[in-house]
Amino acid sequence: MYHFYTERSNISETQITLTGEDVNHIKNVLRMKPGEELIVCDGEGTDHYCRIASFERDTVIADILESFGSKAELDTKIYLFQGMPKKDKMELIIQKAVELGVYEIIPVMTKRVIVKLDDAKKEARKLERWQSIAESAAKQSGRGIIPEIVEVMNFRQALEYAKTLDVNLIPYENADSSECGMENSRSVVRDLHGKRSVGIFIGPEGGFEESEIEQAIEAGFKCISLGRRILRTETAGLAILSVIMFELD
Repeated sequence: MYHFYTERSNISETQITLTGEDVNHIKNVLRMKPGEELIVCDGEGTDHYCRIASFERDTVIADILESFGSKAELDTKIYLFQGMPKKDKMELIIQKAVELGVYEIIPVMTKRVIVKLDDAKKEARKLERWQSIAESAAKQSGRGIIPEIVEVMNFRQALEYAKTLDVNLIPYENADSSECGMENSRSVVRDLHGKRSVGIFIGPEGGFEESEIEQAIEAGFKCISLGRRILRTETAGLAILSVIMFELD
């Protein structure tokens, strides 16, 4: 069934008003008719099962048949702290992370980040582009929310932001196997059941510097392994997100 999003201000007790690009998509692309049914989400976790009532010039009016909490969301909110990668890799990471159930994505400038964001206007355009990708991925995957892409943080700010979360994980390829081996990592993931929030810190190309790992561990982060192979920055976050989603879903 087709899935759309709208703001809560467009939702009354009995009807929903769809506006903007969705109107053209429903009328001229999907060629839907009054009486056909669709799902409209408020972007905050509530889905509304609806039937199209009428078409106006710039709006679609739909009657609410039933409202319910989204079944697509994990009980645990997952925050991805992604070291800024080169070129357009961030777009791929955002798209796939949203499909895998991430709640929020925080771009992070670590010591080994190559990309520089010195222009506030360019950063604002990137954030707007990234948020658009998140919305599109949320629609495609039937998410109950549209994950937020927050403003870029430095590593210190990211550590401070993560303090509010229940658990924080940091995959590290050079970790001592006795501390962060696969068996320990499996145990850490299994222990995520019942947690309200989990942070995942992923380094950029070149990974984290040792001093950053030390700071994270001092802050209470749990170091984990993603296996014997070295994963690219655009792969590492998606790998651990897949594992967590499979375990918690």
